[in-house]
Amino acid sequence: MRRVLVVGAGAGDPDQITVQAVRALNEADVLFELERGTEDLTRAREALCARHLAPGRAPAVVAVREPARDRSAHDYERAVADWRRGRARAWEEAIAHSLAPDGTGAFLVWGDPSLYDSTIAVLDEILAAGRVEFAYEVLPGISSLHALTARHRISLNRVGRAVMITTGRRLAERGLPDDADDVVVMLDAGCAFRRVAGEPLDIYWGAYLGTEDEILLSGPLAETAGEIERVRARARARKGWIMDLYLLRRRLT
Repeated sequence: MRRVLVVGAGAGDPDQITVQAVRALNEADVLFELERGTEDLTRAREALCARHLAPGRAPAVVAVREPARDRSAHDYERAVADWRRGRARAWEEAIAHSLAPDGTGAFLVWGDPSLYDSTIAVLDEILAAGRVEFAYEVLPGISSLHALTARHRISLNRVGRAVMITTGRRLAERGLPDDADDVVVMLDAGCAFRRVAGEPLDIYWGAYLGTEDEILLSGPLAETAGEIERVRARARARKGWIMDLYLLRRRLT
């Protein structure tokens, strides 16, 4: 049976990859590369492979064309579901046509495959359709969340306190729950932290974590929000894309 490896590749630093993931790379006959990635991410993948593939190992790289997502749709969940179905069809075709019946293929997932990534859900959808068979394994990686806390030299949690992980969309719509003291915000395209800038919060922000373009800022949210917006806008204009996240931490009295 075909075998598919979902490999957590870390946040961007080619040294932040596990021994297990390196072993998986060297077992793969095919590396599936999603075309929605930027040139920067393609170069990062190439650097990672150059660093960790054994001499003589040269798995085939198969580009998988990703469908565009309708970001203007009013029904967000339906738009995401439609996008995933399109992805499943494209991935299914790539696996069926590029991977031998006894071959091993790998999807490199930035960060960790279980944290705000849909690779697992898409593969499950392919298997549920029943048109192509394969077994898959998930190999954890260093997430951008843990890269963020490590680079800021802070712990993710505080004693006796819960941690929430949410999205910029939900923060913008709902603000912070009263009992949320430590909140990680991902997928924030619009600086939703402005919604809660009047609350007694500190922010720990990072962009392009693990790469040579890494940016870190932290401080009281009310004082730091404007600087983050300006730095973020300049970085995005310079590179054409940005990947960032942040931790909001309530000051306890």
